Amino acid sequence: MQQLSFFADEGQSAGLPKEVLDYRPGLFNEKESSQYLETFISTVPWEQKVITLYDKQVVTPRLTAWFGDINKNYAYSGSSFHPLPWTEELLEIKARIEPIAGTQFNSVLLNYYRDGNDSVAWHSDNERELGQQPLIASVSFGQVRKFDIRHKQDHKRQYSVKLENGSLLLMKGELQQNWEHRIAKSTLPMQARVNLTFRIIKR
Repeated sequence: MQQLSFFADEGQSAGLPKEVLDYRPGLFNEKESSQYLETFISTVPWEQKVITLYDKQVVTPRLTAWFGDINKNYAYSGSSFHPLPWTEELLEIKARIEPIAGTQFNSVLLNYYRDGNDSVAWHSDNERELGQQPLIASVSFGQVRKFDIRHKQDHKRQYSVKLENGSLLLMKGELQQNWEHRIAKSTLPMQARVNLTFRIIKR
C-alpha cells in the first residue's frame, strides 16, 4: 500500500512534552503494517456509534470496534462497548508493544478512518474505568494522520505528531488529566487508516 504524507515538517512539533507522549515510528515494518491494515478493514465487525457530545447526540465520524478480556466493558459519551474476543492479530500486536509499555493491556479500541472526512474531536480519555493517569498505547496502520494535543487551561500550548504507518504512540502521565487530543478532518485526499488504542480497564 502506498504511504501518503502531506505534512511539511518531519516528525514531531518542537517542544513536544515528552513527559506525556512517547512516539516510536517504524515499530512494524511496511509489509506487516499493510497486512494488518487489510486484515482489520476486511474482518473486523465495524460499527458507527451514536455518542453524546456537548449535550447533543452525534454519529461518530469513523467506525469503531472494541476487543478485550471478558467483562472489560467500556463506556464514553453515552455509548457502551462490550468486548469482542481477542483475535490472533491483536494478540500479536499486544505482545509486541507490552514490553515497550512495561505493562499488560486487557482491552483495545479500534478506530477505522476511511478517508479525510473521518476524524475524532477534541477529547480526553479520562473515563473512570481507566483510573488515574492511564497508560494508553496507540498503534497506527495506513494513512499518515496528524495527532494534535492542546492544554486544557491554555489552548496556545498545542503540539502535533505525525502518526506514521506502523508507529507506536504512548500516552502517559497527566496527558488525560491536563490535555485534550484529536485527529482533525482533512481537505486533502486521504487513504484508509486503522488505529488501535490498547488500554487497561480497572473494573
